[in-house]
Amino acid sequence: MSKAETAYELLKAAIGETEGTSDWLEITQERINEFADVTEDHQFIHVDPEKAAAMSPWGVTIAHGFLTLSLLVKLSSTIHQPMERFDGLVMGVNYGFEKIRFIQAVKVGSRIRCTSVLSGVELKDPNTLHTIRTMTVEIEGESKPALVAEWITRLVYA
Repeated sequence: MSKAETAYELLKAAIGETEGTSDWLEITQERINEFADVTEDHQFIHVDPEKAAAMSPWGVTIAHGFLTLSLLVKLSSTIHQPMERFDGLVMGVNYGFEKIRFIQAVKVGSRIRCTSVLSGVELKDPNTLHTIRTMTVEIEGESKPALVAEWITRLVYA
């Protein structure tokens, strides 16, 4: 049995389980501004605190939805999973998303974290898996999450 096939069996048995919750991460104005520069999205709701206070429904600047989404990589890196699932792993790459919903804006100064639930796994060939994780990004002190996304990762084994 290949290492990918072994990992597949381990992951298949864990479908539906919560893999863990990340550390908290503060969303600063500096991070928002840097993302605005990289993506060339300088809408006032993100980068102009005075105008956002006067004209936006949130009263402060908010993170770009795609900034929050892109932080799944950082957030998920602090979730510790059983290492035997990754024995022989050469690389993992983003494959895509089945569904993404931006449910609530992330206000500047907020802290976010994500919870990962393994929702599916597919053996693509003897050395490659696709994992599907439902990622829920919560905002500290808020009842609704910032986003929920079904994230597909391609895992390539030696």
